[in-house]
Amino acid sequence: MPIVSMFYGIVVRMFADDHNPPHIHVAYQSEKAVYAFDGECLTGKLPRKQHTLVVAWIMLHQEELQAARTVCHGGEQPMRIEPLR
Repeated sequence: MPIVSMFYGIVVRMFADDHNPPHIHVAYQSEKAVYAFDGECLTGKLPRKQHTLVVAWIMLHQEELQAARTVCHGGEQPMRIEPLR
C-alpha cells in the first residue's frame, strides 16, 4: 500500500483498489485507523493528539486526496502529499 504522506510519526497510506467511501489508512506506532476524506474516523482509533493532526491534515488536503485516489484507481502510484510541519 503506497505511502501518501508522513508527519510526526504518522504514516498515511492509500490502497489502489479500496472500496467507498474514499478513505486513507493511518498508522501511528501500534495504533491504526481509517479516515474518510471528510475527516471522519471510520474504524480504529488514534491517540487524541494524532487524531487531531490527521483531521487537520485531511482538511488541508482534500483536493489532493481526491486526485491521489483517482491516480491510484488508475493503477498508478499516487503522488506524495505535503506533510504537516
